Amino acid sequence: MERTVVLDVAGLSEGLLGPRTPRLSAFCGVHASIEPVTPAVTCVAQATYLTGAQPATHGIVANGWYFRELNEVWLWRQSNRLVQGDKIWDVARNRDPSFTCSNTFWWYAMATRADVTLTPRPLYGADGLKLPDFYASPLALRDEFNLRFGTFPLFEFWGPNTSIHSSEWIAKAAMAVEEKFSPSLQLIYLPHLDYCLQREGPEGDIEHDLAEIDDLCGRLIDFFLGRGCRVIVLSEYGITPVCRPVHPNRILREAGLLNVKVDLGLEYLDAGSSRAFAVSDHQIAHVYVENPADVEGVRELFDKVAGVHAVLGEDGKREIGLDHPRSGELVLLAEPDSWFTYYFWLDDAVAPDYARMVDIHRKPGFDPVELFIDPEIRLPMLKVGGILARKALGFRYKMELTPLDATLVKGSHGVVTGDPHNTPLFASSEPRLLDSSSLQAVDVQAAILDHLFRDG
Repeated sequence: MERTVVLDVAGLSEGLLGPRTPRLSAFCGVHASIEPVTPAVTCVAQATYLTGAQPATHGIVANGWYFRELNEVWLWRQSNRLVQGDKIWDVARNRDPSFTCSNTFWWYAMATRADVTLTPRPLYGADGLKLPDFYASPLALRDEFNLRFGTFPLFEFWGPNTSIHSSEWIAKAAMAVEEKFSPSLQLIYLPHLDYCLQREGPEGDIEHDLAEIDDLCGRLIDFFLGRGCRVIVLSEYGITPVCRPVHPNRILREAGLLNVKVDLGLEYLDAGSSRAFAVSDHQIAHVYVENPADVEGVRELFDKVAGVHAVLGEDGKREIGLDHPRSGELVLLAEPDSWFTYYFWLDDAVAPDYARMVDIHRKPGFDPVELFIDPEIRLPMLKVGGILARKALGFRYKMELTPLDATLVKGSHGVVTGDPHNTPLFASSEPRLLDSSSLQAVDVQAAILDHLFRDG
């Protein structure tokens, strides 16, 4: 085996290579374009890369979906047992029993047969406190790395304070894993670029962010090449500029198909009693329709909506490899300049309490507006200080800073546009192992295995 490291630089595309990314531009001078999976979102792309299969086979149909048996919408689950089929560590270990693997922050990292695991995992106290932390296997790594590198900066990993610091922490941990275990394969996730691109858009003020991730990648490339590893740099999707949020759940509610329940004067989605509702995730939405007799009417409803590129039924889902029982009866694909919100309320005064907070597990859909602080809040840092003071005194608190203005979001992903500028890429320290100038997403697993087992 040739020891191999994969740097997953979220959001990186050919159009972002240039003067601000000298290290990545040089490394990616010869690269293959990746034809993304649909939906081109984190969990789906990573599951496809790890299994070499379409969502119809591995079952990850979005970053979250409606768990029908539980009557719950759940996003960002962490058990790898949700990913169906053999993963790359299974395939490689079958070829060579001495193979070892570290999953360093790729998603669905818990309960795997990887030898080393690191993944975000906050602590939720019984008193409501949410504390930054991460999960590690072997378990002793958690204490060791928190001591060596400081507490994992969870609140800079996602939310309005996202910064390069979370990716830098991951990079330090990855280098420590290499020094401690020297795994045959290490999978490293660097999320920084993804978040600034959603906030600013690929045409926005991102030059500083590009320089930061380029410098970090350069350091990692030098370190791992110096350790005798083959290095792959890849991405899962490119970010497209967006200017039009679309609200599928409001459309369904106004059509009398979606129900809400009122708790303490605020509205919450009642999925179980709704005839139809959507789980939105960037530029895709799974529409779950209770009665098969309603499916055609729901399709016709969305056929007329500006910003909706396609409404896929069974044939359409099958054509793109998304025909899995976890998918909605219908799947919406957005126009390239549009994205789907999870919003279901019609009046912001009765929006659910979690709407104004960073709360990725209770919202019935992905919410990129969590990357912003509400511009209507005067002196936001003063408000944050007051909230943190309540926390320090042991009182319950709510960090209600998230705006309800979806037009703030300037970048999104999920649909395949065909624009080379926004296409993800695969580059290698061993360019002779790139057999083609393009790869399907399902071919990435084989390309990584080639780096482990091919002499070139």
